Amino acid sequence: MKTNSSVDEYIVTTGKWRESIILLREIVLSMPMTETLKWGRPIYTFEGKNVLGISAFKSYVGLWFMQGALLKDEHNKLINAQEGITKALRQWRFTSLEEIQKNTEIIIEYLAEAISNQEKGLEIKPEKSKKLIVPEDLNF
Repeated sequence: MKTNSSVDEYIVTTGKWRESIILLREIVLSMPMTETLKWGRPIYTFEGKNVLGISAFKSYVGLWFMQGALLKDEHNKLINAQEGITKALRQWRFTSLEEIQKNTEIIIEYLAEAISNQEKGLEIKPEKSKKLIVPEDLNF
């Protein structure tokens, strides 16, 4: 699998979702966030903390809110892609450019809330996993 070296390079690889990614990028960059590339995808940060990412998939393009579980989600747009596993991350899936265009104001509303939560230091921390038990044979 090829690793992208820039957000522009990632956008070129998104095929039918190119226009949708470009529009989402424009919306996100209208807010006070910094664009970076992590995990081969566009990630947007505020004060050095990951706020959201944008990704294209076969049947949709999505916004991934890193602390999305803290958002009010008054419009019921967010889903937990791994119910019971993912605690903080929430995604908003779009299946067309028109859907993004229709929801631009709501997207900005969610972005503003995510930034505000980051400013306040709100965060769902990962749960500590159970203590690792090392077999007797491996103890030195």
